[in-house]
Amino acid sequence: MKKLMILCLLIMPLTLSAQNNKNEKANFEVSGNCEMCKKRIEKAALTVKGIKTANWDIPSNILSIIYDQRKAGLQEVQTAIAEAGHDTPLVKTPDVTYNQLPMCCLYKRTIE
Repeated sequence: MKKLMILCLLIMPLTLSAQNNKNEKANFEVSGNCEMCKKRIEKAALTVKGIKTANWDIPSNILSIIYDQRKAGLQEVQTAIAEAGHDTPLVKTPDVTYNQLPMCCLYKRTIE
């Protein structure tokens, strides 16, 4: 009985700490080209309350974020990025916003 009590006392903090884990990791594609895009995308993601880190990889176009799922959702993050001029899987940027990007940041190709 004594061993069972000790075992319960040891396991209890582990289960409580697992329940308190509020941070989630997510990766998704964000269209862009260069270092200016990287700064703009990461800055837009970090404006959303609850985003802890944001790192956009230029070659793969993948944004990796750590966020508090109680404060931020992926839809909200992707909307903020689209408003900054970059397409995401859930939200496409308006043409007006896209056309205001610097020339080096224009990632949509027109076929003529």
